[in-house]
Amino acid sequence: MRAYLVGGAVRDALLGRPPGDRDFVVVGATQAEMEAAGFRAVGRDFPVFLHPETHEEYALARTERKSGRGYRGFVVDAAPSVTLEEDLQRRDFTINAIARDEHGALVDPYGGARDIEARVLRHVSPAFAEDPVRILRAGRFMARFAPLGFRVADETLALMRGMVADGEADHLVPERVWQELVRALAEPRPSAFLATLRACGALARVLPEVDALYGVPQRAEFHPEVDTGRHQELVSDMAARLAPGDALIGFAALTHDLGKALTPGHVLPRHLGHEQAGLAPLRTLCERLRVPAEYRQLAEVCCREHLNVHRVAELRASTLHDLIVRCDGFRRPERIDRLATVCEADARGREGSAERPYPQAALLRRLHAAAAGVKPRDLDLEGLAGPAVGERIRKARIAAIRAAAGAGT
Repeated sequence: MRAYLVGGAVRDALLGRPPGDRDFVVVGATQAEMEAAGFRAVGRDFPVFLHPETHEEYALARTERKSGRGYRGFVVDAAPSVTLEEDLQRRDFTINAIARDEHGALVDPYGGARDIEARVLRHVSPAFAEDPVRILRAGRFMARFAPLGFRVADETLALMRGMVADGEADHLVPERVWQELVRALAEPRPSAFLATLRACGALARVLPEVDALYGVPQRAEFHPEVDTGRHQELVSDMAARLAPGDALIGFAALTHDLGKALTPGHVLPRHLGHEQAGLAPLRTLCERLRVPAEYRQLAEVCCREHLNVHRVAELRASTLHDLIVRCDGFRRPERIDRLATVCEADARGREGSAERPYPQAALLRRLHAAAAGVKPRDLDLEGLAGPAVGERIRKARIAAIRAAAGAGT
């Protein structure tokens, strides 16, 4: 029985990145022997155990044989005879197929260290094509590693195109698509996720509402990048910059402009009413991927209101109050803060605008704080009941917005 450190911990050490969770693979052991040594079995689909003291994961070396469509269509063999090289061969990318033994020596049969040095994301073997989730993982790893100069190997991209053409991407289940998407949106460069999936044809299969934005023109005086898909990439990257690791803001930024794909051709490059038109495709996307309510609700707020926030300085106090109410911003104040961030990402996610100030964000937050500072307990509500109470509070909050706006000029 021998244990090897594998996967991301070895990869990240070679990249000089901060260490994350450590995973181990065990060669030459059975489940009974692991449990006799004090390890606790936790794996559902294959033998995985928690170390009795460190609680780190130890998995028996295994091979996988394709037995059906999708990512669950595999037969697993975790016999003691499975070698370390066989276990590493079933992994997705060479940079994830490196092990380190108890003495610190690397076991790298597929050239992962070389590909780390060359900044290449390359599949380990043709078995890569058996699992469509690996297409999404390629995009997610590019969202993480593109800032370090990584690219997808030509032969890997060709294999991914073949998988899409063969229909493998059509068998991705919603839960796995959402899982990989939300992780990609928390990485430093989400645009690389979109670009990678689009390059192999998978974006049209898993996120057709986003894919439809590419090739749709916008007015060049407001969008020097012109192409709406390119604008979306810039917005997603700006959201990652403004709110690092925040997939909630990342998803709202990703879906704020879906209505532009529905603009009639004779209206282009203008997009009148796109913020309202975008709600239908957004809801379709959320229903298909079973997006959690918190993500869906913020995305709808940002889709519907982003143009209003861009001109917040021009809004009447009553109009801004009603916007806050539509966003449930008095009960959910964090929603206004996130709305401001997404709108800033939209404004600065344009060619030449990355460093341009966006005072609307600070103004929205300040006026919202002024209105939220009005508490019913501080008002004279004597003799009022029912709707009259609500109207009194509304007027007080509008007055607070008006006063704060005037104080800021």
